[in-house]
Amino acid sequence: MYDLLKGLRVVEGAAFIAGPSCGLHLAQMGAEVIRFDAIGGGPDYRRWPITPGGDSLYWEGLNKGKKSIAIDLGRPEGRALAVAIATAPGDDAGLFLTNYPVRGFLSHEALAAQRADIITLRVMGWADGSPAVDYTINAAVGVPQMTGPAEDDRPVNHVLPAWDLLGGAYAAFALTSALLRRRQSGQGAEIRVPLSDLAASTLSHLGSVAEVLAGGDRPRMGNDLFGAFGRDFVTADGKRLIVVAITPRQWTGLLRTLDLGDAVAAIEAEVGANFARDEGARFIHRARLFPLFDAAFATRTTDALKPAFDAGGVTWGEYQTLHQAVTTDARLFTANPLFETLTHPSGQIYPTSGPAATLAGEARGSVATAPRLGSHTDEVLASVLGLDSGAIGRLHDEGLVA
Repeated sequence: MYDLLKGLRVVEGAAFIAGPSCGLHLAQMGAEVIRFDAIGGGPDYRRWPITPGGDSLYWEGLNKGKKSIAIDLGRPEGRALAVAIATAPGDDAGLFLTNYPVRGFLSHEALAAQRADIITLRVMGWADGSPAVDYTINAAVGVPQMTGPAEDDRPVNHVLPAWDLLGGAYAAFALTSALLRRRQSGQGAEIRVPLSDLAASTLSHLGSVAEVLAGGDRPRMGNDLFGAFGRDFVTADGKRLIVVAITPRQWTGLLRTLDLGDAVAAIEAEVGANFARDEGARFIHRARLFPLFDAAFATRTTDALKPAFDAGGVTWGEYQTLHQAVTTDARLFTANPLFETLTHPSGQIYPTSGPAATLAGEARGSVATAPRLGSHTDEVLASVLGLDSGAIGRLHDEGLVA
């Protein structure tokens, strides 16, 4: 945890990945993030992966460091309470993060009627308001058709929800950008971040839109790195390593380490290419190059290759399961200062990550766990809305909060 956003209050009415991950990023940089949910939990409260007792590890992970208030959102009085919390006064308040529909009691117009300078950040599926999730957007933009073995034409869904994760990070950027403008001008904003637009704009930024218009859809190519040299290879002891050579230095270091300089030079002379200078040529002629590398890997053990690659400046990686990484890899988990081993509301004890960014020269604060659902209800009602104990007690008695 860091204190870059200390004093900032963000109210979150969201579920699933993109919205809650935005709130998580803000909370881990010091903002007070208040998440409201329906009594009993929202649609992501029991989402897998779950513990043997049924608690969601997913929910615990995405809501670390937040405050939780549970409200009966099915009643007008409960909805009015959520609006009051989102629009409560304060120079560094009036920041609302949601994935609720554009229209309804949490519309920007309804919120702005209570606080004119409110900043509403709304994560959406399709830009026109139609429902969608990461996986359906990914199918629409064609990524599953480019993923998978070359000999299999079935679409391959990516297990990493890239558009959701990008959406959460982009939403945090957009929200803080709007806050900077509000501090200068007093102007609020409604910001809409549709996953469909994130996917379309990202593929445009990467040149993929121009690529398909010029040459048609990119074919599947398995694990081959598009446009350069890279693939997985099997070592003499049956393990699998990936090497990537994009720059001239990476390429020459790889050839030197595997003693392939002469063999590759013969192919260069035959096809009239200079692989050291032209990464695209390495890709075009990869069918000629890969057998050389397959043979070189097959005669060397993993233990011999790792130090040789490091000494030669080769960019490489070893395939491992997540369990192997979590339990044995010091760079990622076992000795990474991002992590603290904590006891969570579910009762589970496991390594827990703080913010991915490191402020060089500044100490990291303690990592906070997720709250129990509704555990900050009374605190939020008192500190944000200024209600006294009697008023809070009446809300409990009426079943409006829990």
